Amino acid sequence: QLLEAKASLSLAQTQHTLQLQQAKAQMNNMVPKEQFEQLQTSLREEQCKAKHLQENLHLQAEQTCRQLVRTQEEHRCLLQAAVEQTEGLELNLRSAEAVLADKAAHLKNAQAQLTRNKQLIEDLCEENRVLAMALQAAELKQKSTEEKNQMLEEQASALKQLIGKITPVSLS
Repeated sequence: QLLEAKASLSLAQTQHTLQLQQAKAQMNNMVPKEQFEQLQTSLREEQCKAKHLQENLHLQAEQTCRQLVRTQEEHRCLLQAAVEQTEGLELNLRSAEAVLADKAAHLKNAQAQLTRNKQLIEDLCEENRVLAMALQAAELKQKSTEEKNQMLEEQASALKQLIGKITPVSLS
């Protein structure tokens, strides 16, 4: 029993020594407590910073989203205003085109009337020229007739005088 107990004790001591060596080896591999606490503090600080950064990032994302919504709304309003302005301009353009077409029709009618008037003036000028020639011929004929009439009156007067001279002589 003593031998067994000694063997058991020796085995226990060997195991204990082995465990002690393993514990020492683990302790050698372990970080000192101060350094561990510093690392843990740094880790907590970094986690806190990361949390703040994440919160800031979330806030910035929300602000960016709101800004984007506002910008989209502004662009939508601007686009709507541009569409309305374009429609107004198109309406003005159609009105102007209608007015221009009406003016063009009036000008075309006026040009046709001017062409007719020009032709009438040319016809009147020709008729006036013919009438002027006829008037000139009539004036020449009237002058000739007046001259003949004058001659006939002179002849009639001469005849009267001659008759006046002949009649007293023949009565006597």
